[in-house]
Amino acid sequence: HAMALLLTVNRHTNKAYIRTRDFNFSLSGLTGFDLHGKTVGIVGTGKIGRTFSEICKGFGMRILAYDKFPSPDNGLSYVPLLELLAQADVVSLHCPLTSETQHMIDAAAIAGMKPGVVIVNTSRGALIDTEALIDGLKSRRIGAACLDVYEEESDLFYEDRSDSIIEDDVLVRLISMPNVIVTSHQAFLTREALNNIAATTVDNLLKFKRGEAASD
Repeated sequence: HAMALLLTVNRHTNKAYIRTRDFNFSLSGLTGFDLHGKTVGIVGTGKIGRTFSEICKGFGMRILAYDKFPSPDNGLSYVPLLELLAQADVVSLHCPLTSETQHMIDAAAIAGMKPGVVIVNTSRGALIDTEALIDGLKSRRIGAACLDVYEEESDLFYEDRSDSIIEDDVLVRLISMPNVIVTSHQAFLTREALNNIAATTVDNLLKFKRGEAASD
């Protein structure tokens, strides 16, 4: 899902889809950039972060990684976070939300990023200071943002709000920007993942009944 968002915001496929349905075949404003040769900074190298790195390698991207607990045997090039932010053309977040990671992407972090950087967040909304993100987008320091999560999503996501007036002005500003894509926390939403979640839940209930340790 992270790569789908990146490809969409880069090649403007969402806009092209809407245009061609109106038989508008203009290419104006649809220019993207080659991912090949670009640097992607992956923050958090658990299973999902490592999988995303393999996908990026398939596009010929240079991989930089940051993790508080790096794994030296996984073949990734680890650098300090500030160095990653300074070099990356794309920054993708794949880490949990803790007191240390909350607003790890704030105004200071954004100021140290490469101009035109694309930020991808499919992890937790509060990893990013949303007001700082909007300021970065308005100043053009951030070239685009791909968000499957939002720090104030709890009262909005998973519900049909199409007939409502959205009172969250921050989210409305984000969604109104042409270089921002917001999806409703759906990165996990595949048939296989849902089946695995159900199977693990049932297995843990049975283990609890037997007094055994639960599975992750």
